[in-house]
Amino acid sequence: MAETSDTFKKAPKRKPSKGKSVAVSPEMRQAYADLIKQREEKEQAYGRHLRQDEPRR
Repeated sequence: MAETSDTFKKAPKRKPSKGKSVAVSPEMRQAYADLIKQREEKEQAYGRHLRQDEPRR
């Protein structure tokens, strides 16, 4: 048979990179929490106005 080439060798595994940590002021943290709450409320309000049982065609 023919020689095996190095074309399709598996790549070596990489170490997972560490995540970044960011220092945030308490005011910014609270503002972000409020933003998340507002988004959830909007999604719930939007979901209430959708049809629950849509007929199959």
